[in-house]
Amino acid sequence: MVIRILLCGFCLFGITVHAQSNTEVYLSSMEFSEEGFVFGNLQNSSNNEGYDNQPYFANDDLLLYARNQDGQTDIAMYDLNKKTTQFFNPPTVGGEYSPQPIPGSRDVAAVRLDPDGTQKLYRYGFEVAPKILIDDKVAYFTVPNDTLIVASVIDLDQLKLVVYDVKNQNSYTLLKDSGRFLQKIPGSDAISYSAKNEQGYEDLYQLDLQTLDSYFICQLPIGVQDGAWWDDYKIIVGSGAQLFVYDLYGDGDWHAIADFSSHGITNITRLAISPDKKNLALVAEKKSSK
Repeated sequence: MVIRILLCGFCLFGITVHAQSNTEVYLSSMEFSEEGFVFGNLQNSSNNEGYDNQPYFANDDLLLYARNQDGQTDIAMYDLNKKTTQFFNPPTVGGEYSPQPIPGSRDVAAVRLDPDGTQKLYRYGFEVAPKILIDDKVAYFTVPNDTLIVASVIDLDQLKLVVYDVKNQNSYTLLKDSGRFLQKIPGSDAISYSAKNEQGYEDLYQLDLQTLDSYFICQLPIGVQDGAWWDDYKIIVGSGAQLFVYDLYGDGDWHAIADFSSHGITNITRLAISPDKKNLALVAEKKSSK
């Protein structure tokens, strides 16, 4: 069945300018065969009041995410085997968002928002004090390897896409009106990024990290700003209580592959897939009981 998602939506890109909703991080098993995707055993892995969001698998068994802790947002680590949660970083004056592992190390990169509105990308380690990685107002980012960071950076009232060469301390601004779909594409030396088109909708592109050439992939469904790559040609996004897939070698449409409405959730936004492709993390809101 082909589903065309037509949801009204708008992008509030800065952590400083959007109200934090009461979101939860869920985990589901996932498999893929000739019959399609199968999802099962959906569980609320955060089960916590407040803003729990931005999941990212550090490895097959460890999920990082931003978790509310007494009104403060910190970097949480969820062990899929033990089903336990710990915090990665000691409390800081600010809140930590969008945690991601830094390749080649045990450290984690995260956007930190301080009470005075300062918003920068920091590096966090187990035994060292946090260190500024990027001294710009980073909103969204990906760390594809140990030398590059690609980020959507707040510039006045818009975002711009910037490639940072952290080894040589250089940076390159590629375009304006970028979005938050910044992810390493599995099995390739490329990332995806999103950018607004002339109609104000989000288009998805591939960025070759060697040449910095971009290639158009597809238009994201209206209202969708984020998703995850299953492999180098299948993209999964969430909308409402459903998941949809786009196959680069398919018919050019988004197809419904799962419906979690019976689990009492709605407004699926961010997704993450474990490296072994056995687990899906998704961010959603609980349906109101009223």
